[in-house]
Amino acid sequence: MASRRVQVPKGEKIALEKFLVRAVPNADAARVKQWLEQGRVRVNGKLAKPGRKTWGGETVEVELPAPPPAPHVEGPPVPVLAETADLLIVDKPSGLTVEPEPGQVSLVELIATQRGPFDVGGSALPGVVHRLDKETSGCLALARTDDGVALLERGFQDKRIDKRYLAFVAGTPPETGSLDTPYTKGPDGKYTTKLESPRRARLSWIVKERFGDSTLLEIDLDTGRTHQIRVQLGEAGFPVLGDRLHGRPFDRVRLDRLALHAARLELDLPALALTAEAPLPPELISLQRALRST
Repeated sequence: MASRRVQVPKGEKIALEKFLVRAVPNADAARVKQWLEQGRVRVNGKLAKPGRKTWGGETVEVELPAPPPAPHVEGPPVPVLAETADLLIVDKPSGLTVEPEPGQVSLVELIATQRGPFDVGGSALPGVVHRLDKETSGCLALARTDDGVALLERGFQDKRIDKRYLAFVAGTPPETGSLDTPYTKGPDGKYTTKLESPRRARLSWIVKERFGDSTLLEIDLDTGRTHQIRVQLGEAGFPVLGDRLHGRPFDRVRLDRLALHAARLELDLPALALTAEAPLPPELISLQRALRST
């Protein structure tokens, strides 16, 4: 059973619950309330009760309960590309949702089974800070601990995490390009760049290979909006191949998945530099060969 010790700054008069929500990574009001009710919090060595206030300078120790075991699930082995005590980067296969959904085995459940233990927010499942669509493959960072969640959240906030994607798209985009557009949901519930919104979406690309009426792009994703690459490129006239939601039919080759792959993830975080690369999966290598040959 783990414990965490934190120091209240001198002169800080605040409700203990509010202090712990702020001081303990990934803590929320419900977890803190449970710790206090279960007698897991001590202030200067003495048991703390709900409603207690701090006066500044106290040492607060929390005895963290072990999370209940995660369910054991069956599925394909998921490669781990890089790992530390607090986080790991995996090569997500296409066809897996990242988080649990009814009737489907998810990536986090598979990783918990294959690479446990995890302890995030009182759960034995990995912590999710960013996501990939179900049909997208490649690099995804997951947290092992609450500290790992805090590390990744700060990295994204401070723009210290670099994400590069490979996308096979229809059309002939210029050798280099960028998009900086509004981003919001339209009346049909789908995301779009064509309606005014204070939210922005930004990406840039370089051409890696051309196949006549289609192109392989390397994309530098500056913002991480839901479906962003698919929506922005699709509405710019270069839809990702295999995109049944935001694209258009492409009949020259058969493709049973989205032709989008998170190829590289670089974390430049305080006291941690980590880079992972995920090779193109076999089905996208086959697509590349087919496009070359036709």
